[in-house]
Amino acid sequence: MRRHPTVADPARVIATARSWLGTPYHDQASLRGVGCDCLGLARGVWREVVGGEPFPIPPYSRDWGETGPREVLAEGARAMMPEIALSDASPGALILFRMAPRAIAKHVGVLTAHNGFIHSYERLGVVEEILTPAWRRRIAFAFLFSPSDSI
Repeated sequence: MRRHPTVADPARVIATARSWLGTPYHDQASLRGVGCDCLGLARGVWREVVGGEPFPIPPYSRDWGETGPREVLAEGARAMMPEIALSDASPGALILFRMAPRAIAKHVGVLTAHNGFIHSYERLGVVEEILTPAWRRRIAFAFLFSPSDSI
């Protein structure tokens, strides 16, 4: 893992993510109060906490059971955020979930406490909920919001 000398204030990350609560679910969107999916939520938090998005996000499938040789979402996050060990993930971290055992990671959320997270979920929109054992065992990667020049 790379060292991460400058990371965003976790309290600011969490407050920003909470400002998206209630935003309806909308696939591939990223507009607070209007609509977003899980990646759109992460992108919105990034824009408010870190700054402009460093590259455009290409279209992506909604298939949570998608398999393949590449962890595209994790690779994209790794290009702009420091990756941390799952055991080091604490409030304010971005977490990526693998929704099926052999699938690639396709869902993201922001930790708000050691037992809570915010994410955008189809039919629910942006919600904060308990990080149950079922959710916790699906965590595959963790990253910190950080200016890209510090990774």
